[in-house]
Amino acid sequence: MSIRAGIVVTGTEVLTGRVADANGPWLAERLRELGVDVGHVVVVGDRPDDLHAALAFLAGTGVPLVVTTGGLGPTADDLTADVVGGYQGRPSSVDEALEQRIAAVVERLMAMRGWRADAESTAAGVRKQARVPDGATVLDPVGTAPGLVVPPAEGRPGPVVLVLPGPPGELRGMWPAAVASGPVAALLTGAPELRQATVRMWGTLEAQLAATLRDAEPELGGLEITTCLREGELEIVTRYAPDAQPAYDRLVEVLTERHGDTVFSTGPDLDAIVADALSGRGLTIATAESCTGGLLAGRLSARPGSSAHLLGGITAYANSAKEALLDVPADLLAGHGAVSAEVAAAMADGARARFGADVGVGITGVAGPDGGTADKPVGTVHVCVVGPDGRVARALRLRGSRTAVRERSVTMALHLLRELLLGGPPA
Repeated sequence: MSIRAGIVVTGTEVLTGRVADANGPWLAERLRELGVDVGHVVVVGDRPDDLHAALAFLAGTGVPLVVTTGGLGPTADDLTADVVGGYQGRPSSVDEALEQRIAAVVERLMAMRGWRADAESTAAGVRKQARVPDGATVLDPVGTAPGLVVPPAEGRPGPVVLVLPGPPGELRGMWPAAVASGPVAALLTGAPELRQATVRMWGTLEAQLAATLRDAEPELGGLEITTCLREGELEIVTRYAPDAQPAYDRLVEVLTERHGDTVFSTGPDLDAIVADALSGRGLTIATAESCTGGLLAGRLSARPGSSAHLLGGITAYANSAKEALLDVPADLLAGHGAVSAEVAAAMADGARARFGADVGVGITGVAGPDGGTADKPVGTVHVCVVGPDGRVARALRLRGSRTAVRERSVTMALHLLRELLLGGPPA
């Protein structure tokens, strides 16, 4: 049996969506690597009653470890340390040595950044951040906020609460010290390995996959299988203990036997597959994008080491830009329209020629919500990839929002790259 944990992400800005939660998923994966299964990630605003209720809920599930993120700053709405201390039956007080360390950090940061602040209010903020629940272990700040490991008061049942800062850089920098701290390390001692693996498919319907999994269920004991449809791709993510490895191997066999023409990966994601194919073959690539506005080039450049194969990209929205920057013939635009297979091919050829690349990609379409016609409704997109092995192209009719059309178009372009470079399941 794996150790279980819960996560509380605090911050009204996260709850309302103004800031995306980068900490909950990251912590869940780091904990899984340590053999800890996360059952719940709870997001709460900066309200003490809600944070208290979240702690009570997770404690009620019987987990021995709760991790909180955020709410450790100097302002009035940063309440996590006091709330956790109160929940654990440990009153808080100022740690004067910690106060001096935080003050030195704040003074150094203000000098580096040229900030000026009222000395009294700065001191009050520092003093607030130095409040520590009685008996808690202090984790040295990576920014200005310390972390805390707060066990329940003596004789009181409940989980150990690990209190971490909200800024992702500070949280991640503090993580090694957090897992090495005495109370957390003691919980993790002897935690069993919890493996996770992913199979990726392109072209299999969810209903077909569900039927396959139902038929194979008697052979798949010990596997926790989840499926997710993401931009046309089916991801089958499986978590299991080491003794269930034969069952997982059988799962991969079954998927390959029944859907082998659509299984394109048993590990790396699409972006990694394309990047590795380009680098492995020593090929360079350039992009020409209209409706996707540079999203493909952005996705290709997001991976470290992309400069080895990505030469550049052109966002050519207007017809005049397509002509001037990509040498798309004016008569081609006039005869077929900007959204056409012919223009997508010319854009791919133009990008390849302009940058001297081995591979060129062209994308043009109507992302909406306006601009569609009877012949070319919103969601009409043409994608073309040309390279030393020939060319592949697709005409798409995509549904959804403008964002969905643009993102699905980029995903299709990457699958066409995979198909051209490696073969395998057709895009």
